[in-house]
Amino acid sequence: MLNYISKIRHSLISKLIVSVGLVLLLSLAVWAYFNTNYQKNKFMADIICSTDRLTNTIRLGAHYAMMLNSRDDINQIIQNISKQREIENIRIYNKEGKIKFSNELAEVDNTTNIEAEACYICHRSEPPLSEVSLNQRTRIFNSPKGYRLLGIISPIRNEPGCSTDACHVHPRGKQILGALDLVVSLKDTDKEILKAQKGMMGLSAFLFLLTSAIIFICVLRFVNRPIKKLINGTQEIAIGNYLDKVAVDQDDEMSQLAGAINQMSDEIAKKQLELNKQRDEYQTLFERVPCLITVQDKNFKLLRYNREFFERFAPQSEDFCFHAYKGRDEKCVNCPVEKTFEDGLPHYGEETGVCKDGSMTYWIVRTSPILNASGEIVAAMEMSLDITERKQLEEKLKASEKKYHDIFNNMPNPVFVLDMDSLVILDCNASVKTVYGHDKAETLNRSFLELFYEADRNKYASEIKQSEVINQVKQRTRTGKTVFVNIRVSPWSYQGKDVLLVTTSDITKRLETEQQLIQASKMATLGEMATGVAHELNQPLSVIKTASSFSIKKLEKNEPIEFEILSKILLKIDSNVDRATRIINHMRQFARKSDMDLERVYVNDVLKNAFEIFSQQLKLRGIEVQWQLETNLPQIYADPGRLEQVFINLLLNARDAIEAKWNYADAKQENKKITLKTMRNSQTVICEVCDTGIGVPEAITDKIFEPFFTTKEVGNGTGLGLAISYGIIKDCGGSIQVGSNKPNGACFILKFPIPETTDENEKENITR
Repeated sequence: MLNYISKIRHSLISKLIVSVGLVLLLSLAVWAYFNTNYQKNKFMADIICSTDRLTNTIRLGAHYAMMLNSRDDINQIIQNISKQREIENIRIYNKEGKIKFSNELAEVDNTTNIEAEACYICHRSEPPLSEVSLNQRTRIFNSPKGYRLLGIISPIRNEPGCSTDACHVHPRGKQILGALDLVVSLKDTDKEILKAQKGMMGLSAFLFLLTSAIIFICVLRFVNRPIKKLINGTQEIAIGNYLDKVAVDQDDEMSQLAGAINQMSDEIAKKQLELNKQRDEYQTLFERVPCLITVQDKNFKLLRYNREFFERFAPQSEDFCFHAYKGRDEKCVNCPVEKTFEDGLPHYGEETGVCKDGSMTYWIVRTSPILNASGEIVAAMEMSLDITERKQLEEKLKASEKKYHDIFNNMPNPVFVLDMDSLVILDCNASVKTVYGHDKAETLNRSFLELFYEADRNKYASEIKQSEVINQVKQRTRTGKTVFVNIRVSPWSYQGKDVLLVTTSDITKRLETEQQLIQASKMATLGEMATGVAHELNQPLSVIKTASSFSIKKLEKNEPIEFEILSKILLKIDSNVDRATRIINHMRQFARKSDMDLERVYVNDVLKNAFEIFSQQLKLRGIEVQWQLETNLPQIYADPGRLEQVFINLLLNARDAIEAKWNYADAKQENKKITLKTMRNSQTVICEVCDTGIGVPEAITDKIFEPFFTTKEVGNGTGLGLAISYGIIKDCGGSIQVGSNKPNGACFILKFPIPETTDENEKENITR
C-alpha cells in the first residue's frame, strides 16, 4: 500500500492531475465566490430599491392625508400597507423621535432614543443632516425571530403647502418634519440567496468534477499512455535495445516526441556501434600494439598491461613494475613514472632490462598521466618501445661507418666530396696526396677545378655536374706535372646535404703503354707498307733521274738546252721533289708519337689521307677502291693521326681478307673491291669500310675487338690492330662494329657523335 501511495506521489500524471485539479478548483471557487457575492449584492440592491420605492409609495400615499392632518386616514393607509407579508413595521417619527403612526398600535406615541439606529442616521451630527443617501438610510439587523430585517428611513420634508396652511403650519425654515421608517423581512430573500449559493456551489462542483474527469481521461489517454510507452522505450534504449521502436498512435507533440526518441535511438545505436567499434579497435590496439604498455598506480603496481608485456615478462598478479621489468625489489633510481606523479607531465627515458628468456633488452620509455574528472592523477601510463634491434644496428652502423671510413681513406684512387653547386672540395681521402701531391688540409675548401688546366676549367665545370663518367681528363699535380685520369661522378648525401662523390683513376701509365702499343702498331703498319711506299717514291725519283740524266748528257755534249725544254725539265724535277717530300713527310708524321688531343676534323679528309699513304699497296694487288663520300659532312671530335691509323688498319685488314679469299690467277678485278662510304644520320656521322674478302663469322663478332685475338695465321698478325682501333674510336666518343657485306665480305661501321655548337661561325666551319 505504501509503495502504491509512493508511486502515485511520485507520478508525473498524479502531480499533473492534482495540480490541474487544484487550479481548476481554485478557479471555480473564486468564480463561485464572486458570482455568489454578485448575485447576493444584486438581490439586496433590488430589494433595497424595491423597499425604497415602497417607502416613497407610502409617503406619497399618505401625503394628502398628512396635508389634511387626517390621522385616521394615515393610520388606515399604514395598516393596509403593513398587511403585506414582507412588511414588518411601518413607523412615522416626528422630529423629536416620537412614533406618531405605526402598524403596531402599541408603539404609537412612544418616544425612541434620538440616537437609536433609525434616528441616528440623520442625528449623528449637529445640526441633523437634511440630505442622506439611500445606502446611509438603509440598515440591516436581526429579528428576534432569527431572520434578518431591512429598514429604510426616509425623511418627511417641510413643503411649501405645509408652511402656509392655517391648520398645521410649520415654520418656513424648518426643512424636516419627521421620518418614515419601513422595515421589511429578508427571510424569503435570504432563502433565495442561500438557494442560489447552493446552486452555484453545486454547479461549481459539477463543473469541477466534469472537467476533472475529462482532464483525467484525456491525460490518461493522451499523456499517461504515451509517457508509459516513452518510458518503456527509453528503458529499452538504456539497456541497449535499439531495435524496438516507440509507437504512439496520435498526431501531436507526443508522436513527435516518440519520433524524436526513435531518431535518438537510431543515432544512439549508430554512435554506440561506432563507439563499440572504436572501443574494440582501441582494445585491439592496446593489446596488439607492438610495444609494451602498462598502467600503474602511485605505488608502481601494475593495474593493466597489454599482451606484448604479458608475453615478454609474464607478470604475476598484483605485481610491481620494477619487479616485472627488471626483477628488482624496489623502484628504479631514475623512474619516469614517479616523475609523472610528481609534476603531472609526460617524461621520457631509456631503460635496460632482462627478458624472461635472459636476453638483454633496451627500451625507450615514455610516461603520461591519467586524470579523473576532478583533474587528479589516479594512474600513469607507461609505453616502452623495444629498441634492442636499433641498438644492435647502431653498433653495427658504427662498425660499418668505421669500416667504410677506413675504406674511404685507404682507397688507392683519390676520392673527393664536392659541393654540388660550387664544386668546392668538402672532404677527400689520403690517396689525393699520392696522385696529386696535395695534403688533405691543402685540398679542403678549394675548388676541384683548380686541379684542371685553366683553359679546360669552364668545359669540365658543366661536364662534372651533368656526366657520370669523363674519360682521359688532363689534370696537373702540385709540382705542375700532367696526369691523365678517368673521372666517375655520382650524387651522394653528406652531412645532410646533397653533394657529388668524385673518384679519379690515374691512367697516365696506361695511356703511355697504349701510346707505345699504338706507336708499335704504326711501325708495323709502315713495315707492311714499305713496298708500296718504295714504289710511291720510285716514280718521282725516276722522273728526277730521267731529267737529270738528260741534262747531264746535254752538258757533256756541250749541246744547248732550249729554254722551254729546260723550264719543263726543272718544273718536273721540282714537282716530283715536292711529291717525294710530301710522301716522306706524311710517313714521318704518321710514324711520330702523338698525344691524345681531340680536335675538330673532317672524316672525309682523314680517310683520303689514309688512302693516299696506302693507295699503292692496293694498286699493286689489283684491288679496286670505290668512293661513296657524302659532301658537307659536319666536323667531329677526334685525333686526326690516330683516326688515320684506324682507317689504315681497316684498309690493311680489308686487303688481307681479299687476298685470303681470291687467288691472283683466278680472281677478276670486280671481285677485289673495297668500298669507302661516309654519310650523316641525325646527330651522327657514319663511316663504312667494306670489302669482298672472307668476311667475319658471326660467332666471333663479339671477340674480334679483344686484344691479341686474330683470325690470321701465326706470324701474320698480333691481334692488336682492331683492339687499338676500338680504343681510339671509344676515346673519340664513337663506336665501331662489324657486320656482313652482302653478298660476301665484311663491313666495319664507325659512328661519331656530332658535337653541339652554339656559335654561328663555328657551325659554318663544321659544315664547310
